[in-house]
Amino acid sequence: MGPDVPLLNEYKQEFFWKRFPQTVLGGPRFKLGYCAPPYIYVNQIILFLTPWVFGGIGTLLYQLQLLEDYYAAVLSGGLMLVAAVVIQAMALCAMRRTVIVERLHTPNILADEEEVEFASCTGSETVKFIVPGKKYVLNTVLHTVLAGALCGLGTWYLLLNRLTALYSSTGVAVLIFILSWVTLCIGEYSLIINTATETATFQAQDTYEITPLTRPLYIFAFIAVDLAQRFAGPLPELQQTNQVLHVLFLFLPLLWALGMLSPLDALLLWGMEQVLVFGLGGSPMSTNLRLLGMFLVSVCVAVSVFFIPSTLGVVLFTVAMGFLLSLDLSQVGALLKSCGTGGWCSEPSHVLGWRLGVKELLLYLCLLLGALTEAGLLHHFLPPPLNWMSGPQPMVSYLLIVLFALSWALRELQGVYLLGGVFHNPLYPKEMSSVRVFKQQSKGLQLAGMVRRVLVNLVSPFAMIAFLAVDGSLQRLHTASLCMGFTRAFRVVWQSTEDSLLQMVVVAIVRLADRGMQLLWWDSLGTGVQLLLVSLISDRLVQFASKLKFALTVLVTSWTEKKQRRQSAGTLLVLNGVLFPLLLAVLALSAMLSAPLLPLFTLPVFLVGFPRPQRSWPGPVGTACSCPDSVYYQQMSGSLAHALRTAFSRGALGSPTPGSHFLGRFQDRVVWILVLERGFGYCSLNIKGLELQETSCHTAEARRVDEVFEAAFESPEGLGRGTCLNLHWGNILTPCAALPVRVYSDARSVLTGIIDSHDSLRQLKEDFLKVLVWVLLQYCIKRRKLFNGSMGEEGRKSQSMRTQLCTEVNVVTSKASSLKLRRESSSLNSLGDWSDEDDLFGPQPTRRTAAQVNAGAQDSRTVFPTGPSLPGSVEIDSLFGDVALSALRPLQPLGLGLPATDKGREPDGPHFPVCSLPRLNFSSCHSELLNLPSGWRTAPLPPPRIQQARQFFPEEWFRFALGRLELAGHSEHPEEVVEALREDEALRDLHAQVVLSSFISLGAESTVTSPSYVHRVYCGDVPWTEGLDWLMANTELFQLTLKAFRYSFKLLFDQASLGAVESPNELLSTLEEYERDWYIGLVSERGWQEAVLQEKPYLFSLGHDLTMGTYTGRVLTLQEMLVQVGRLNKEGVRGQWANLSWELLYATNDDEERYSIQAHPVLLRNLTVQAADPPLGYPIYSSTPLHLPCL
Repeated sequence: MGPDVPLLNEYKQEFFWKRFPQTVLGGPRFKLGYCAPPYIYVNQIILFLTPWVFGGIGTLLYQLQLLEDYYAAVLSGGLMLVAAVVIQAMALCAMRRTVIVERLHTPNILADEEEVEFASCTGSETVKFIVPGKKYVLNTVLHTVLAGALCGLGTWYLLLNRLTALYSSTGVAVLIFILSWVTLCIGEYSLIINTATETATFQAQDTYEITPLTRPLYIFAFIAVDLAQRFAGPLPELQQTNQVLHVLFLFLPLLWALGMLSPLDALLLWGMEQVLVFGLGGSPMSTNLRLLGMFLVSVCVAVSVFFIPSTLGVVLFTVAMGFLLSLDLSQVGALLKSCGTGGWCSEPSHVLGWRLGVKELLLYLCLLLGALTEAGLLHHFLPPPLNWMSGPQPMVSYLLIVLFALSWALRELQGVYLLGGVFHNPLYPKEMSSVRVFKQQSKGLQLAGMVRRVLVNLVSPFAMIAFLAVDGSLQRLHTASLCMGFTRAFRVVWQSTEDSLLQMVVVAIVRLADRGMQLLWWDSLGTGVQLLLVSLISDRLVQFASKLKFALTVLVTSWTEKKQRRQSAGTLLVLNGVLFPLLLAVLALSAMLSAPLLPLFTLPVFLVGFPRPQRSWPGPVGTACSCPDSVYYQQMSGSLAHALRTAFSRGALGSPTPGSHFLGRFQDRVVWILVLERGFGYCSLNIKGLELQETSCHTAEARRVDEVFEAAFESPEGLGRGTCLNLHWGNILTPCAALPVRVYSDARSVLTGIIDSHDSLRQLKEDFLKVLVWVLLQYCIKRRKLFNGSMGEEGRKSQSMRTQLCTEVNVVTSKASSLKLRRESSSLNSLGDWSDEDDLFGPQPTRRTAAQVNAGAQDSRTVFPTGPSLPGSVEIDSLFGDVALSALRPLQPLGLGLPATDKGREPDGPHFPVCSLPRLNFSSCHSELLNLPSGWRTAPLPPPRIQQARQFFPEEWFRFALGRLELAGHSEHPEEVVEALREDEALRDLHAQVVLSSFISLGAESTVTSPSYVHRVYCGDVPWTEGLDWLMANTELFQLTLKAFRYSFKLLFDQASLGAVESPNELLSTLEEYERDWYIGLVSERGWQEAVLQEKPYLFSLGHDLTMGTYTGRVLTLQEMLVQVGRLNKEGVRGQWANLSWELLYATNDDEERYSIQAHPVLLRNLTVQAADPPLGYPIYSSTPLHLPCL
């Protein structure tokens, strides 16, 4: 797509210009897409001006001195309340009438929106169109009452005499009176008539009708300041504030239209977050519920401090509560639960996240006791002196400065770049091809990181507590500002140690610079309030710098990037240059409000977005658009979380504050990391996974990400490292560190020359027979283990049962033992050999001979699985007494659950002729353990055909594989058992018959095979053969045959790559490795995803590239690899997400080819849109909040 793709398509442009005037005026719809009667517009104008009329009546009576001001307000409010009741009653009646009688009409499918047919001026369609009504009765009552209160208080707020006295000018008062009533009418209309869609939209759906309250509550906030001035008396500061707010009141419609004022839900969350962080010393929370709970607890602590009479008590209380509230309190519930169950001494979980254990509890207890002891002793024995320079604080100040310099320097050394990503770090490891070498070269940095960890987590908090405990302002503590200031100061020492250290160093430097001189205004604030102001100012300065860099990046790249250069680029650059002071004002305002800088359509047209929480999205963390590729991110999230824990504690990723964004890159995977919450010893993260380069825009930006990381970690001399400069400093991504993560590496290869080679296909046939023999033998061994394990207590008697079998091969255990076996193994009836076609009730448990059983069974021409058994188990226990199950003819099932068929008509499905199966006379007592289900011997193939294929059966390999089985008991010699099995011709004939039947049914006996045949069989789409229906009817045998074929192809692949298998021992070890460490199948299978989550060491899949016409092999290898991680410009991400929210929720610009989603290699625009929470973004994986220990 070119750079001049329309920002909005024609339909969306028309839709936008209908919606925007409605938003500006608060709800009246004066621009429709069809012709409407004039009374529609007249009625809306009358309703819009109704509050002004009622307010004018009250104002006129007050100006004529017929009523007092408050009586005039009550009159106006009462009239508006009556009008609101009438309007809502009419809307309710119209709604009921249209529900009962719906007018039938033919919709016009070519119309852009649904047209309304109006019958009369007051008809139900007219009323419903103008006043849609409320969804809930409670909202109807509440909004009606608020409408009356708003009109009454607004009348009182805008009385002409009051405005004249406030500004000492009648002309100014009249102008403010007229324009302010426009604002009031807009607020009233949106509250009681019809609510417009706001440009500042936080939630995708307004479920509880909160939007109508937004504008009226902002008006109430302005009125509240005026009421405070009325009742508080003549306060100059309050009067000046009231004057400014009256002027600002005129611009409320503009602010609403530009979307600068937050919706109520976003305003509430943002307000709590700002107060919690800057007023109470907390951290933004990972969920809204945690934010509310922490806010309430922190407010209670701050209020409690005000009522503590002793300064020593205040110090001890604030130190203890500050430490406790800075911990991850979500783990307390798990700790109490484990204590209640008596398992509190167990080791903490290390899967994802953590939980409190004994070690953590003892460490925290020691730290708390040490902090309390230090603060109490210093405050009690070192009272503040009259001269600050002669006290202990200057000495502690120098110590804090040294600690800050050391911790900052050690943190800078951990990353690949220095000084904000400008210069390359010469001490960073240069070897990236080997994880082992990288770790060896990183030992020095790891040692520096350990020193920094001790300084930041153990030394700095106690030094800062010492600075605060001997502060002189503690003596005049019982004021609201000082109580809040010291409550915050003692908490932020633990909550955000590095930020607190910086703030205290700034305060200490100011005090050391004035050399004890009194700065009256500054010193009167107290240390706690000073730290609060420094924290607020430093945060806003950092935000301003980030927003400025983001704005300059958007400006410069709109011209330098040719694919982003629109026809209007030059004009926009000139305008931004001419209006640069205005641009700085916009940046400063957005930084002051901690609001995102919104680039409209990601063009250099900047607006102030509405303030919102740091997470930017209202929904819960962890929502994603899952797909089969999500498992790769789910698998690596655990190892990545542990690597991030180490990196955060060392400082390799800087100081991750809540709201920080990081991007990780490995092969085709892009990981988005968001810091949600930070406290003492823990960090809460959200890890997202983006799509695996499925679009051209994604691929283009991912390529630029690779270039940025290569320039930082792998570039040769002269391309970045040689000049020691970051050539991509203007990019939104700044590389930080490479982290060792246990992840799957993906290798793909083209199989040309392997799968189409005649020699290879011939070798595949030979290997397939050997592998199938081995797979069937392994099946028997696993079946035996499963059978013995399912018997419970009977499994302990397996040795005596084996002895009994050696004495009498065809004799099985008694009826009672058999019934017990069936009862104990009933939990396995969903496995392989169990099917709905089994005889559910079984024959009568009486001793009968084989002849009696065969004579009593109904004659049938269809073969079914022979009786209930464990998956692949040998029928050693039977209901038929001393009769071996191999001598029994398959029984006719009851037919429960089978499709109904007409009488006299054969049911549909494959029919296999059944011959009387001969009895298997094994010469070895252990051969029964290697017996195969009798249904596998009933292949509908001519005996001569099987006999002809007998020459392909690998007897030597069969004898060799038997020799590797462990079937001997404690009192038996393994050599004798193996030799007996090898000499058992019945066993050999049985396995040969099953192997060759499967071989022929699969079509593998054909002398001519092709790559397409191999691919189809590998995928389970076997071409039809004479015995295929029989093979697929025996599901378990088919799965084993398919497994053997896939193993054979993987063996062929390895031989072509690594060399031929030279001995049976090597072949056997290779197959055992496949069984143990490999998953060989298809990417689309569920087993593939389960293998990834179970972290199988290797996975292999065969694929077909339809575009290139080639067959490909894909190998996933689980190993520790280096994942490159970089920090994203936080304000750049917030700004693009703010534009995304505006563009999709307000402008409804969901065009997949829109300009704002096109690839931008510097802003990473497409990746940023993907990483947004659904429904606006579409990450394929998103973790729940992960709480990681970082102590």
